[in-house]
Amino acid sequence: MITTFSPLELGLLALAALGAGVINTVVGSGSLIVFPTLLALGLPPVPANMANTVGLAIGNVAGVVGYRRELRGQWRPLVPLIVLTIIGAVLGALALLVLPAEVFRLVAPVLIIVGCLLVAVQPLMNRRAGAGRIGGLWPRWLEFPLIFGTGVYGGYFGAAQGVLIVGILELTTGEKLQRVNAMKNVLQTVAGGVATAIFLFSAPLPWVAVVTIAVGSLAGAGLGAVIGRRLPAWLLRTLIVVIGALAVFLLLG
Repeated sequence: MITTFSPLELGLLALAALGAGVINTVVGSGSLIVFPTLLALGLPPVPANMANTVGLAIGNVAGVVGYRRELRGQWRPLVPLIVLTIIGAVLGALALLVLPAEVFRLVAPVLIIVGCLLVAVQPLMNRRAGAGRIGGLWPRWLEFPLIFGTGVYGGYFGAAQGVLIVGILELTTGEKLQRVNAMKNVLQTVAGGVATAIFLFSAPLPWVAVVTIAVGSLAGAGLGAVIGRRLPAWLLRTLIVVIGALAVFLLLG
């Protein structure tokens, strides 16, 4: 496994992590930038996924802090969702470690394609959920099994986990997008944190890459919390879909 990188490669990885930190805070699909970058730099898929998860989990903390204002009054309904996310993330991370690497190599392209599609159609989901309704379009109880599923997904891979969370919470709670986004930041940080704890004690990690991603994503998350409401969403979505397609090409190539 490649564990050394040239200064240029580390610079490219840091830029990818910076962009991922912004996108994770604003949209929730930063893995679709960092993961393909790690593949392009020569890391095998499973170590690349673990490095991506651990590095971005650290950066996601800044997104939670940046959206703390929108979290006021949200913590009581968040507690059961956090518990379900923890349980799901444990199962997902253990599945990544236990299942053969070939399984991940086969499953990851499908998950990336699903993630890219979700990023592309999220505006439609937002319009449906926010069309002047009180409450969500879906029954509130559905958020519990669905958020558990996003926890499993986040522990196993995590690309576009935030998009899944936003869609689920908008359709079940009817909350405003910025408050939903704040809740998303908490839940994806929890999932990444749980997976990180498991990976730290279960598998060797490419630490140079992890630290580079963590520093870049921390800076990006802080930036995303400041400028997130001003960035053109169409540009972010286009970038994510293009880079996601590149990841599928790298995995299948």
